Amino acid sequence: MASAEGLGLTVLVLAVVVLLAVLSNRVSERLRIPAPLLFLVAAAAASDVLPVLNQRVPVSLVEQVVTVALVVVLFDGGMGIGWRRFRGSVVPIVSLGVVGTFLTAGVLTLVAHGLCGLGWRTSLVLGAALSPTDPAVVFSVLGRREITGRAGTVLEGESGANDPVGIALMLALLGASGSIGRQAGQVVGTFAVQMAVGTAVGVVGGFALLRFMQRVSLPAAGLHPVRALAGAMAVYGVATVAHGSGFLAVLVAGILIGDEGMPYRLEIRQVSGSLASLAEIVVFVALGLTVGLRALGQGWAWLIGLVLAVLLALVVRPLTVGPLLLPVRMRTGERVFIAWAGLKGAVPILLGAFAITAGVPDARRIYEVIFVVVAFSVLVQGSTVAWAAGRLGVPMRTTPPTPWALGVRLPQEPEGAGLCTVEPGSPADGATLEDLVLNGDTWVSAALRDGQLLPMAPGTVVRAGDDILVLTRPKDSQAEGQAAGD
Repeated sequence: MASAEGLGLTVLVLAVVVLLAVLSNRVSERLRIPAPLLFLVAAAAASDVLPVLNQRVPVSLVEQVVTVALVVVLFDGGMGIGWRRFRGSVVPIVSLGVVGTFLTAGVLTLVAHGLCGLGWRTSLVLGAALSPTDPAVVFSVLGRREITGRAGTVLEGESGANDPVGIALMLALLGASGSIGRQAGQVVGTFAVQMAVGTAVGVVGGFALLRFMQRVSLPAAGLHPVRALAGAMAVYGVATVAHGSGFLAVLVAGILIGDEGMPYRLEIRQVSGSLASLAEIVVFVALGLTVGLRALGQGWAWLIGLVLAVLLALVVRPLTVGPLLLPVRMRTGERVFIAWAGLKGAVPILLGAFAITAGVPDARRIYEVIFVVVAFSVLVQGSTVAWAAGRLGVPMRTTPPTPWALGVRLPQEPEGAGLCTVEPGSPADGATLEDLVLNGDTWVSAALRDGQLLPMAPGTVVRAGDDILVLTRPKDSQAEGQAAGD
C-alpha cells in the first residue's frame, strides 16, 4: 500500500512538471521571461531547498537525458530546415557551424586563461563547451513568432551544425593525451573521423529511413511519428558505435528527410516538434537540479560566468561571426541579428556533463560557470531577440494557432499539389484567382487569408501573406495530352 502511494506521488509530480512545461510558453508570454530560464532557476532553487533532489540526480544521468533530448531536437531541427533551404545557405551554415565554432572556442580559451586566470586545460574545456549555440532556445523565446528570410535559415542551420562540431571537439579534447603536439594531432584526427563517419551514416541512414517511411505502411496513424523518432535514434546509435558523430548523423538525416513526401508527414512534424520543445525544458530542469544557487559563490563561478557571458555576447561572437558573414549576400541588420541571437542552451550543458564524467580537473567549477553563462544568455539575449529583430529589420511573422483542420485523407501521395504563400511584391500579389491559372494544366484549389477560406471565384484578389493550394497536372499526363493533341 505504501509503495502504491509512493508511486502515485511520483506520477503526480511528473504530471505536474509536464503540465507546467506544456503551459510554459503562455506563462513566458505573460511574464516576458523566457520559459527555459524559469525552469532553470526554479529547479536550482528547489535543489537548494531540498538537497535530496541534488543528491538523487547525478550528472551522469543528466548526460544521458540531455543526449536523448538532443537527438530529438537535432532531428526535428534538421527536418525543419530541409534540403532545399540548407542547399541555398550551405556556405554560411558550414562556415559558421565549423569555422565559427573553432574560432569561438579558441577566443574563449584565451579569455578564460588571460582574463579569468584559469589553467589552460580548464580554459580549453570551457571554451569548447560554450562554443555551440542552441536553436530550440531561440524558438522557445520567440513563441508564436517566426524568423523568416535567409537570416532564419542561417541561424537554424548554424545552430544545428555547430552542435555536432562542438560535441566532437569536446570528445576529442577529453580523449587526447601525451605531449602538446601529440594531443593536437589526436584532436584533429578524432574530430575528422567523427565528422566523416557521422556524415556518411547520416546520408545512408536518412535515405534508408525515408524509404522505410514511404514504402512500409503501418496499421495506425500514431505509429508513424514513433517510427520516425525510433529511426532517428537508430541513426544516432549506428554512428556512435562506428566512432562517428551520432548528433551530426541525426541532423543530416533530418535535413534529407525534411522536404520529401511521406505518409502522415504533418503528424510526424507535430509530434517531433512537441517532443523537442519538451526535451529542451527537461534539459534545463536537469541542469538546475544538479547546480544549486548557493554553490555558485564558491570559486567565483558566478563572476567568471558573468564575465565570459558578457564578453561572449558583446565581443567574442560578433568578432568571430561577423567576418564569416561578410561574403554572404545579406543586409547588415541581418548579420548583427545573427551575431546577437547565438543563444546557449542544451549542448553546453551536455558538454559540461562530459567534463565531469571524464574526471577533468576543476570540472565542477566548469559546470557551474556554464550554468551562469546559459542563464545570462537565455535571460538577456533571449528576452531581447524579438525586439532586436524588429529594430534591425529582420523579417518575422506571427504564427497563430490553428486548432481546427479541414481536409481529406488520400490513400496515395497526391502528385502536383503544393501549398504556396504569396510573397510581397510578387506577381501573385494583387492578382485574381483567374490570373493565377497560367494554362489548362494549373489551377487553384483553395486560398486562405488569416486562417479563413477565400471564395473560389475568378475575380477574388489575393494579397501578400495569403496561402494558396495549387494543383498541377502530373508531367506524364501533360505529355500524354500533348501527344494526343499532336
